[in-house]
Amino acid sequence: KQWYQRRVAITAGEVEKGGYPAYITSVGWLGYSDEKVKRLTKEKLGEGWTAFKMKVGVSLESDMKRARLLRDLIGPANTLMMDANQIWDVNAAVSNMKALAVFRPLWIEEPTCPDDVEGHYAIYQGLREQGIGVATGEMCQNRIMFKQFLSRNAMQFCQIDSCRVAGVTEVLAIMILARKFGVPVCPHAGGVGLCELVQHYAYLDYFMISGRMDDRRCEYAEHLHEHFTCPVEIRNARYVLPKEPGFGAEMTREAVETYEFPTGTFWREFLA
Repeated sequence: KQWYQRRVAITAGEVEKGGYPAYITSVGWLGYSDEKVKRLTKEKLGEGWTAFKMKVGVSLESDMKRARLLRDLIGPANTLMMDANQIWDVNAAVSNMKALAVFRPLWIEEPTCPDDVEGHYAIYQGLREQGIGVATGEMCQNRIMFKQFLSRNAMQFCQIDSCRVAGVTEVLAIMILARKFGVPVCPHAGGVGLCELVQHYAYLDYFMISGRMDDRRCEYAEHLHEHFTCPVEIRNARYVLPKEPGFGAEMTREAVETYEFPTGTFWREFLA
């Protein structure tokens, strides 16, 4: 027990000093013009970001163009991830990612139906020579699905989500499973408030379960944090350990009064 307490104290001190590694999604949303992608990517490079995620799946031609743009901007030393948001079937995922492999993505995220364990395994096998891992988990609804993905070697990056499964206890069980199978936990955090919530799981994974940060990153999207009383803080492309107690999901009074459905001022005006 004393050894464990010392370990937690040491790892917590490391994160408090240097932060937890993150990657950014905000530069590569579908629908962004090339000029906007350029502007945002240059801004984030200037802020110290080294890992970037882009969306794919509109068409192979479009994906190739955008991937070339991003890789040219971030250079060969930085990390690129890709996210298909379940758009492809298995064969299309393998075929398209083999073409996109020239841009050296670390992973392809949600390449197909999120319930298809065998499909994800087939995609992983199809892309092994290209060195592209499969990332998934944000849509997995319970620890049993994660157990099946992990035991089948159908996910190479475990993307827990703070709101999808049955709370803290189940997320902890999933992270313990990921450690058992040697799969890094890279939390999903693209939605409203998810960064505020999921950062705590990333810290717990490091403090109490894996003890590693070198092979994992927590997602960051920079929109809508102003609606929370304790917005997440990023410094030098790393999550800053919060000082306030709690889960971080409390919204400001102004946000609640504005957006609570259907009584908030926004909805009253919108539905008038």
